[in-house]
Amino acid sequence: MRLGLFMMPLHPPDRPMHAMLAEDTEKSLLADRLGFDELWVGEHFSATSEPIASPLMFMAALAPRTKLTFATGVINLPNHHPAKVAAEVAQFDHMTGGRLILGIGPGGLASDWELFGNTDAMQRGKRMLESVEAIQAIWAGDPPYDIAGPTWTTRITQTVIPEFGIGTMPKPFQHPHPPIAITARSADSFGVRTAVERGWGVVSANFVAERVVEGHGRTLQAARAATGGAPGTEWRVARNICVAATDAEAEARVFDPRSANRYYFNYLSTLARRARLLSTFKPHEDLPDEAVTLETIIEDCVICGSAATVLDRLVALRERVGPFDHLLMAGLDWSGPNAAWEQESMRRLAEEVMPRFRQHTAARGR
Repeated sequence: MRLGLFMMPLHPPDRPMHAMLAEDTEKSLLADRLGFDELWVGEHFSATSEPIASPLMFMAALAPRTKLTFATGVINLPNHHPAKVAAEVAQFDHMTGGRLILGIGPGGLASDWELFGNTDAMQRGKRMLESVEAIQAIWAGDPPYDIAGPTWTTRITQTVIPEFGIGTMPKPFQHPHPPIAITARSADSFGVRTAVERGWGVVSANFVAERVVEGHGRTLQAARAATGGAPGTEWRVARNICVAATDAEAEARVFDPRSANRYYFNYLSTLARRARLLSTFKPHEDLPDEAVTLETIIEDCVICGSAATVLDRLVALRERVGPFDHLLMAGLDWSGPNAAWEQESMRRLAEEVMPRFRQHTAARGR
């Protein structure tokens, strides 16, 4: 049961970019000091509220300063030529000595879809699979390369000079390549089934209702049974978590008008409501949209309380959704009082909750 920090990241859009990046760096270093195992960082090109365009670039600056395993959360493959991703990921894998998980996805930011001409959801999914297959083919082969697909062609056939390494694409440090993981948002996720079939990991998004994560668990089990029952796929569950000295204090922080959790879910649910995609926030599938308030979403999507209460809720979550392997805590904005609140929450989760949660999962043997 590894513990990770999952940062989109998400900030108020009027904050200076350099201040947000400095804060996210400080947050990552704190996670390392507290014994977090993993750092997941997202990729967004066209939102000042989500300011990291290159998670690999951001994490490269942290590599010599931490012991963390780094993970892209995620590289949105339809937005990139696969040869570019293959080369940059291979380089990063060598820079970190194999401390990399390649998180991939089709993209989740509508303005990025428009920017890169990927507005068709079905096409995005197909392009993601086309891209990862091309990337794996690049890593598995030597020049000449002639990898064609519906969207991209990777070809080096005329300019191969082996004695100088010209025309040769770099291979990752890890063999045959870094672990691959895919994020899941819908209850009956095609990505979950694909991950099991291909031996990838699954990350259940933190900004969905618990019933959706439960759906991921059912889909995982069904896909494992259909492929012979081998567990294979590592399952990470991300959640927003607030740990304080008492239940009352934690609840007051989460629902405070200045709360980063409140801003986080107001931002995401507003976008989802505009796009008519509010269903993944609903604690009950048949709940009408007008009944889905911000408070309703926070109550279902945020695990808060004292260390003892959070432990009980994590145990109950794992009993409900299925035996996930690792926990990812959402990294939130530190504006105003949130810096002190979130730092305390990270510390209490790492030092007071996780040792007992690990004991529980070890005792259960799954």
